[in-house]
Amino acid sequence: MTALLRAGLAVAATLLLFGCAAQPKPLYYWGSYQPQLYAYFQGDGKSPEQQRTALEKTAAKANAKGEALPPGFHAHLGLLYLRMGQPAQARTAFLAEEAEFPESKPYMDFLIGNLNRSQASAP
Repeated sequence: MTALLRAGLAVAATLLLFGCAAQPKPLYYWGSYQPQLYAYFQGDGKSPEQQRTALEKTAAKANAKGEALPPGFHAHLGLLYLRMGQPAQARTAFLAEEAEFPESKPYMDFLIGNLNRSQASAP
């Protein structure tokens, strides 16, 4: 009986130790990005300026914690800059997305190319 009790205690102690193990650190700092993106596509009525401000706050928190922003973050921020009529900031955001996620280069090049064409045709 004592052997069974010892085995049970050993199993319980092992489960307790594994249950308290630290969770792995997330790869990216998401902050409010996902709810912001969802609200953007739902047309929640927030202005591009309000959305940009929220994303910039998320970026500041990620920088303060030394964590990376998720894929698409800078691209979405760039599109908000475009909607606000700030093509220089949009280009900077697109280039930041491309630098952080090289696999996004074809799409970022497409967006930058469209941006260049629209600026060249503007009076």
